[in-house]
Amino acid sequence: MSTFLQSFLDPRKNWAPIRRSYDPYYDLDVKEALYRAPREIVDARTQRLKRANGPFHETHEYLPEDLQAMQTPFRTYLQDMMALVKKEKAEREALGALPLYQRTIP
Repeated sequence: MSTFLQSFLDPRKNWAPIRRSYDPYYDLDVKEALYRAPREIVDARTQRLKRANGPFHETHEYLPEDLQAMQTPFRTYLQDMMALVKKEKAEREALGALPLYQRTIP
């Protein structure tokens, strides 16, 4: 087997794209807000991300009319939860405690 093929098939190398490549605003606060959000909101977000990177994105075609009617681009769904997470983060910093995602259970 050639060295190129060996390096390509090496299990220690991760050739798959990571989640952040699809979501540039992905950080630990967003992760915590998504964890706290209702399941329906998270599922709808996942579907929008899949649709944005799906076959219509690659072929530069418009979505079908029925899918276009369902789109609500200016509706915020995570802002309230993000505000709560940021408020708790600031409160924890003021008290000198670790953020939620840095805590460990002994």
